[in-house]
Amino acid sequence: MSQSTDESTYRALALKLYPHICGHCGREFAGARLRELTVHHKDHNHDNNSPDGSNWELLCVYCHDAEHARQRDLQGRVHADRQHAPATHNPFAGLAEKLGRK
Repeated sequence: MSQSTDESTYRALALKLYPHICGHCGREFAGARLRELTVHHKDHNHDNNSPDGSNWELLCVYCHDAEHARQRDLQGRVHADRQHAPATHNPFAGLAEKLGRK
């Protein structure tokens, strides 16, 4: 099964299982606006699609984008912490002396 077919299948199931309300902002979606409601994988694993929908929540496209941006930010911080040693430079070192104070 291709990813797009799989996605349409779990999206259809999620829309049957859950009310058409964004799990974050609480907005309701119906009719043509229903396309703005997306399936978010709580564990961020798009292969984890249990038929009971326990790994899904419906989010509007705006909240879904915000959730993934938060995850990217968190991952970036984790990777940055691993790659860089803490800063040791003190920009104010010797300032009193430079200002003529002792």
